[in-house]
Amino acid sequence: MDKEERIARAVDYFKQGYNCAQSVTAAFADLYGFSEEQALRMAASFGGGIGRMRQTCGAACGMFILAGLETGSTDGSDRAAKSHNYAVVQQLATTFEQRNGSLICAELLGLRSKTSLTPQAEARTESYYAKRPCIRMVEEAARIWTEYMESRSK
Repeated sequence: MDKEERIARAVDYFKQGYNCAQSVTAAFADLYGFSEEQALRMAASFGGGIGRMRQTCGAACGMFILAGLETGSTDGSDRAAKSHNYAVVQQLATTFEQRNGSLICAELLGLRSKTSLTPQAEARTESYYAKRPCIRMVEEAARIWTEYMESRSK
């Protein structure tokens, strides 16, 4: 599967009703030996800016999950590996923020207040898609991830 197919796959997951983090993570899950179900479950809590609290964008969180799968440390005492992973995450976060203006879900959605936060997922309607940049964020996070992976193979 090529870069554009992966990006389209992420967008398709979102259009099927999955959250931003699930969409990005599931589009690449097979590359890390995860089933679709495993990827959807591991990313489920990160949608809506982490549990619909409008914090860090779910699409960016999906990218960070992938960064952990790709470069995450598995030895608690390996400071160099931890530092490398953190550097990758910071690079991805900086790129996402530069391209989109923020990493914060509420800011990306143009919300001024978080006082009306509820854990209730909204129905996916034309109105839902029209008022949110989420498809674009999913597409951008998947694109940034593919660009990162391409840069590693050069």
